[in-house]
Amino acid sequence: MLDINFIRERPDKVKDSMRKKGEEEIDIDELLQRDSHWRRLLQKLESLRAERNEKSKEIGQRKREGMEADDLIEEVRLVNEEIDSLEGNVRELEGYIEEAMINIPNVLHSDVPFGEDEEANVEVRRVGEKPSFSFEPKAHWDIGAELGILDTEQAAKIAGSRFNVLKDDAARMVRALINLMLDIQVGKNGYREIYPPFLANRDSMIGTGQLPKFASDVFLIEKFDYFLIPTAEVPLTNLYRDEILRADDLPMKFAAYTPCFRAEAGAAGRDTRGLIRRHQFDKVELVQYCLPEESYDVLEEMVSHAESILQALDLPYRVVLMCSGDTGFPQTKKYDLDVWMPSYNEYVEISSVSNFSDFQARRSNIRFRREKDGRPEFVHTLNGSGLAISRTIAAIFENCQTEDGTVELPASLQPYFEGRRLIDG
Repeated sequence: MLDINFIRERPDKVKDSMRKKGEEEIDIDELLQRDSHWRRLLQKLESLRAERNEKSKEIGQRKREGMEADDLIEEVRLVNEEIDSLEGNVRELEGYIEEAMINIPNVLHSDVPFGEDEEANVEVRRVGEKPSFSFEPKAHWDIGAELGILDTEQAAKIAGSRFNVLKDDAARMVRALINLMLDIQVGKNGYREIYPPFLANRDSMIGTGQLPKFASDVFLIEKFDYFLIPTAEVPLTNLYRDEILRADDLPMKFAAYTPCFRAEAGAAGRDTRGLIRRHQFDKVELVQYCLPEESYDVLEEMVSHAESILQALDLPYRVVLMCSGDTGFPQTKKYDLDVWMPSYNEYVEISSVSNFSDFQARRSNIRFRREKDGRPEFVHTLNGSGLAISRTIAAIFENCQTEDGTVELPASLQPYFEGRRLIDG
């Protein structure tokens, strides 16, 4: 959520950023007109309440002196009626303002290039060599099916489309990757490991920006008004909701493994096959709270932390700065890490790393003090995938496949497989 004072002072910047993101549902001019009317009504309410208090005191004084006060009692009655009417108008305006504010996207950072879609994204760097095959490389879903370790038909019988059953070495690879990723992020990159709930309440989902904007993309358990988390970003960011932290405790760095659940409303095409776009998948997520003046340096640091997993697995990838149209509703600046996928003959997203500035902190009321009695300020929050497990498995299958249909395990994963070098069904 943006600061209303920022919108009042820089409406053109807010409108320009909304236009560049393609998020123009909210009329900023209408919001500011109602905001101005709301402030005028509040001033009038304060004046009327003060008038009522003075007349009430005078009524009390008259009664103590044995004097009549009927005229003042009538005046107070009329003032109360006017106050009741104004309070109704104020509540109506506050409802409009609150709904508008929660649906205004974050303002873009000045570094973000303008563009409507992925065609305008800017490649920052490429790392690693693409594999060269002496045979026609297979898609990961064919590799997994032929090895008997990836089954979509059984998953469809159990749950429906866009689910998978992973067996034997594929199931073991999930565990191995979770451990490898957490070992690196906690042991080398300094994150604190968290095991959070996989369900979140409505306030938590609003706090990180999933609601109300992306309600169609999440799974709701209506009986309890709980949501299956779409990412560990939700519980990790809400750990300190409605709290005031000490500046000396920042940055705070959290890493968590969780399953993730997404409705993927509107998703179609090739990515809905195999392991790329599923309703349920596993992920190690990274979240940091930091000082406002440090958040863009922290963003670059977190990109390197996500990269460290791809480097440990020796997978070829690229880092991409997302354009305005590809920078999401809550983000001010975002990078994607795309891993090379031979069957696609292109890079495919495997991680996103984003700076939200104080957008989520305002929604979640997460603040800090620089001094013991100092004025509370909002922290900046950032998050990134470190990495998506299913997409990492897909990338390993495709980049490390052999002509006979087996998969060579990256050296960093072999200790989790008792030193084995191959997945051969």
